[in-house]
Amino acid sequence: MTRTPEDLLEFTCSALDRLRESQPLVQCITNSVVVNVTANALLALGASAAMVDIPEEAGPFARVASGLLVNLGTPTAEQREAMREAVVAANEAGTPWVLDPVAVGALPVRTPLGHALRDLRPAVIRGNASEILAVAGTGAGGRGVDATDDVDSAEPVARELAARTGGVVAVSGPVDLVTDGERTVRIANGTRLLTLVTGGGCALGAVIAAFAGLDDDRFATTVAAIAVYTVAAEVAGERFPAPGTFAPAFLDALHALDADTLRARAALS
Repeated sequence: MTRTPEDLLEFTCSALDRLRESQPLVQCITNSVVVNVTANALLALGASAAMVDIPEEAGPFARVASGLLVNLGTPTAEQREAMREAVVAANEAGTPWVLDPVAVGALPVRTPLGHALRDLRPAVIRGNASEILAVAGTGAGGRGVDATDDVDSAEPVARELAARTGGVVAVSGPVDLVTDGERTVRIANGTRLLTLVTGGGCALGAVIAAFAGLDDDRFATTVAAIAVYTVAAEVAGERFPAPGTFAPAFLDALHALDADTLRARAALS
């Protein structure tokens, strides 16, 4: 289905209401730095969070979850086994899953893991420009979790990666980019403060997973998730422009966000 930016904005407003009504259960296999932040973001938004990340439980839970996040931030051996188990189960059950290839590039454990998970056809791959280039196999990654490439330079690779995996690719940056290989939308909201607090990008992956279970058009659900997340961040950043007070204000803004605010602020093109 082809949707204009105006159609996508109305879809976003509707999707936010549906998320709060359905309270999707999101399984998060994520890094130890951001567990609490990720759970709080999902709860503030209206979803439910479950950090089921050990073998023998990860697979069964992925079969009943509404969405699954696989984040490679601190991939212990036990987590790596749980990730593979959960992804296989999610694919069998039709549970949409999101791959966040944190710091993939030069590091010897997470890079081949990221490539292997990429080939298991995630519904969405979300990362910064350097991570997207690296998980596609055309870049060496950034400086740790920080990008050294810009969003525009990653666009051709993001489009090719989406076409190759059959999923959606979301590139985070000052202006976010979402593509399914054919359609591309940019979202010019957010605040630099998201880069100054723990979990600003990682929690977004969980929010994308929460929206992914609402509709089969994963391009539209990914745009909706990023628009909601970045508009809430923008509102919070204007009220509290310092990291320490921004973090709790962001949760409040996620909780309070409504359709009128989205229509007034969301910058989709």
